[in-house]
Amino acid sequence: MWTVIYIAPTAKVADKIKTKLSEEGFLVQTRPISLSKQQFEIRVPSGELEEVQEVLNSILHS
Repeated sequence: MWTVIYIAPTAKVADKIKTKLSEEGFLVQTRPISLSKQQFEIRVPSGELEEVQEVLNSILHS
């Protein structure tokens, strides 16, 4: 099952996060929430949630 870990405000931010998480070896999906707002869900398998959150925090604060 996939779990949303972050809502990215733009496609560029979503792609950056997806790329960095993938480089760390995680499975990652992005999905647009709505075409009018251009926001994107970043989703990962729920079994990897805790590990991904640590990496995501370092990505967001760099």
